[in-house]
Amino acid sequence: MKLYYVMGSPNCRKVHAVVNHTELKVDFEYMDFFTGDLQSPAYRAINPNAMVPALADGEFKLWESNAIMQYLADAAGADALFPREPKRRADVQRWLAWELAHFNKALGILSFESVAKPTFLKMQPNDALVAISKADLARFAPVLDAHMAGRKFVSGDALTIADYAMIHLESFKDA
Repeated sequence: MKLYYVMGSPNCRKVHAVVNHTELKVDFEYMDFFTGDLQSPAYRAINPNAMVPALADGEFKLWESNAIMQYLADAAGADALFPREPKRRADVQRWLAWELAHFNKALGILSFESVAKPTFLKMQPNDALVAISKADLARFAPVLDAHMAGRKFVSGDALTIADYAMIHLESFKDA
């Protein structure tokens, strides 16, 4: 298997964490966002969205970070990471969908507009998008905070890919 990866990408980071957890043999192909690697015809044949991460497993091509995490957990037989029992699996799926639709979306827009644009692209942030993403974070972050009160894991009583989906967006402090 080969994972196409951009350093610093939160979505790549969460997939990388699952690779490490499962100990699957995955080769990393580091792409350069700034030199146009993602726009190359060869890469667009793997991911027509021209985004990362993407996974190639032989002829099978898969994009979207949460789908890749699910595939890796299943390929490794890591049922604890992505439970087989229908209600547990649905709960993990719910949090994966929530993470992409709300939390990741708001943080992604905010970081792109506030950090990537001015720092790397030498562009001004779109103030309207910054305001919308801040409002979305103010709305959705408390949902996760309330859910995590008194809990160690996002879904159930063990680490799942839902935890990896959430934690990739958080900063870490040395203990």
